[in-house]
Amino acid sequence: MLKKAQELNNLRDSMICEDICSDLVTQATQLVFGAGNPDADIVFIGEAPGKKEDETGLPFVGASGRFLNEMLTAANLNWEDVYITNIVKYRPPGNRDPSQTEKDEFWPYLMRQLEIIQPKVVVALGRHSGMCFIPDLVISRDHGKAQIVGDWLVVPLYHPAVALYDGSKRQVLIDDFLKAVSLAKSS
Repeated sequence: MLKKAQELNNLRDSMICEDICSDLVTQATQLVFGAGNPDADIVFIGEAPGKKEDETGLPFVGASGRFLNEMLTAANLNWEDVYITNIVKYRPPGNRDPSQTEKDEFWPYLMRQLEIIQPKVVVALGRHSGMCFIPDLVISRDHGKAQIVGDWLVVPLYHPAVALYDGSKRQVLIDDFLKAVSLAKSS
């Protein structure tokens, strides 16, 4: 685990030195690399940091993070059992969706994070994250359906923010989340 943690730290440092998405760097407070267990069986991948994440340097600490924490608790997990990151690691201005160019620039670094961690399951939170792995993804059709993508078992889920805005998606998201956790435990 120490070796993986050091490799992740080195990757984070190289991202900063290489000035990835320099236009985002100038508008963000800091890089939001990821957090959690470098030996995690499950990696959750969101789209990009929001305001709270930009301030703290940690992923999923705002309202979406509180709901993610509820789902972890429902699955008898905690933040120390999983690893959480985003496709784009700097907050886009005005909290806009990340652009395809931004996602493309960060993609090799995300792949390196996954290579270091070696999770059993990658949970893509939201359509932006999901479409990076599954280009023809339709989140309303494909949520909760596991697919092999390259070296990874990927499960696309609705983003936790969706459940905050549309209460009808809350139980769907919890059910899909529990299925993804079950897949990781049985792999």
